[in-house]
Amino acid sequence: MNIKGLDYNTQRERLVLPEYGREVQQMVDHCVALPTRAERQHCAETIVRVMERMAPRTGDSNDLQHKLWDHLALMSNFKLDIDYPVDIEQAHKIMQKPKPMAYPMKRIPVRHYGNMMFEVLNMLKDMPEGRDREELVRLAANQMKRDLMLWGHGSSDNEKVASDLARYTDGKVQLDLGSFRFERFVPEARGMEKKQQRRRK
Repeated sequence: MNIKGLDYNTQRERLVLPEYGREVQQMVDHCVALPTRAERQHCAETIVRVMERMAPRTGDSNDLQHKLWDHLALMSNFKLDIDYPVDIEQAHKIMQKPKPMAYPMKRIPVRHYGNMMFEVLNMLKDMPEGRDREELVRLAANQMKRDLMLWGHGSSDNEKVASDLARYTDGKVQLDLGSFRFERFVPEARGMEKKQQRRRK
């Protein structure tokens, strides 16, 4: 839908400093296009006075003036050819993008099963035979089955669980599908638990 005179914000060019509004940005664009340096200088000083009235008067007035001239330089994309009364080097630093930081979390080698399952599978590699190990295998296998069913990573059949369990424990855990019984698990729709709680009240 295109209505004459109606300009949606989503279709407009993004403002460099939205706090001054689109009208001030248009004034800056007009100032950049003026033909003589004297006209640009006079126009820039007028714009800064307008910006000063819009900005809250906090702290040192000299700092405020410096900030306003920096903002004017930013809004003009440093294309405003005038004699700035302050050093606008700080404005250039504001435009510099910080260096990318390395993401601190290393990649989990157990795909979609997550950090907790990674720890459990590592425990199973060196855990001695016994009831504790059998119980941990049972819990791990059922949790892996739930994860596969919930997140839809391809197959979620019992063979897939057994294969992944053996793979991520370096073959130390071999699930006997002939005797092992998975818990029955039916994923609930989102919000179903809250609805049931409201019904009980």
